[in-house]
Amino acid sequence: MDALYVALFSWAVSLSGLPVPSEMPVVIKVPHQFFVDKACNGRECKVYGWYAGGRELYVDERMDPEESILAASVVVHEMVHYLQGTARNGGFPAKGAAFGEVLDCDVAIDMESEAYRVQREYIMYHGMYQPVGVSMLRVGCSKAEHPR
Repeated sequence: MDALYVALFSWAVSLSGLPVPSEMPVVIKVPHQFFVDKACNGRECKVYGWYAGGRELYVDERMDPEESILAASVVVHEMVHYLQGTARNGGFPAKGAAFGEVLDCDVAIDMESEAYRVQREYIMYHGMYQPVGVSMLRVGCSKAEHPR
């Protein structure tokens, strides 16, 4: 599987245009409950991958990136977040939070949108159409964060 992850990392770099960091991320398969507990504050959610900082990317163990373009695209999406984090941290994985800092709302939305754009390009390159990132259409920053 390591060769697959190297190839998917190459896709993430190529499609995002982000710089190649000093280290590749490590993909760790985990049960779905991990995402419920860690990424979704104990509530059921539709999270299948998560980058939370460091070198580790977490992917739902039910996903098989060797057999599924959608599953592979989730890995590519999370690798884009890893690339974003390392680009913001001088080429090295951030410690703690995914990007080593608390992001401004607009920056966070832009980064998520970029990861979904790369994911869609990866899927479409492989001759599929799968609507990913649709939830981003409803995302915005509160006026309290952006006084005018």
